[in-house]
Amino acid sequence: MKIAFLGPHASFTQLAASQIFAEEELIPQSSILDCFNAVKNNEVDKAVVPLENSIEGTVSMTLDYLYDFEVFIETELVMPIAHHLMIHPDNETFDKIISHPQALAQTFHFRHDHYKNIHSQDYSSTAAAAKLVSENPNEKWAAVANRYSAKLYGLKIVHENIQDFEQNHTKFIVISKNKENLQIDLPKTSEKTSLLITLPEDHAGGLHQVLSVFAWRKMNLSKIESRTLKTGLGNYFFFINVASEWHNVLSQNAIDEIIALGCNVKFLGHYDEYVFVE
Repeated sequence: MKIAFLGPHASFTQLAASQIFAEEELIPQSSILDCFNAVKNNEVDKAVVPLENSIEGTVSMTLDYLYDFEVFIETELVMPIAHHLMIHPDNETFDKIISHPQALAQTFHFRHDHYKNIHSQDYSSTAAAAKLVSENPNEKWAAVANRYSAKLYGLKIVHENIQDFEQNHTKFIVISKNKENLQIDLPKTSEKTSLLITLPEDHAGGLHQVLSVFAWRKMNLSKIESRTLKTGLGNYFFFINVASEWHNVLSQNAIDEIIALGCNVKFLGHYDEYVFVE
């Protein structure tokens, strides 16, 4: 199989993809959108993308593309995240720090305390930032990336574990056109159903009606998040995770009742969550 991932090589997403698909061909993509398009255009069988970080929350682009593209979630992998500050070995100082916006946000306090006057720049991924620094030795740049990036691109780590919170984890999901629960040989922690729900109109009690569908069935919601539909102020869709096993009657009846309320329901999949193994 061909598996797309948010690259370049040595990105956190590649590390996640390598655990899930150890024997498959991994193909780096320059953006999350490229990962979704690769699946859409049948260039790959599946793709691995980040969905949520324990510090910075949901990756908004991933959530938007789950709404826009006809894909399903097959599984989820939770991976601990450690960020390091690295420079080209020919340099001793730097005047700019480059990384993915999430990594910069996750290391804000460290950078503020130690490099308050150093400018930061967003880049497409942590590994791409490390690659950029390695390819530009004449520029006094630093990158925030993982240890594998430093090794692959020959960079020198000047500060280790600079993330602001020790408990820093990211959830990665496998997407494809297949509605299936992908089973992998890693420790399983839970299973869930993911739905995207759009209310028929903005009226008092509309969201309450939807939540009541789950409440009276005693179905636990582990996540509910709103995202703008980009069609006007006040127009949203809701990303909902139901934390339970799939029940052919109970679960399906809940979805049917929400549809009967006039809502649009997009079933993203019922799948297992696993934990990254060091």
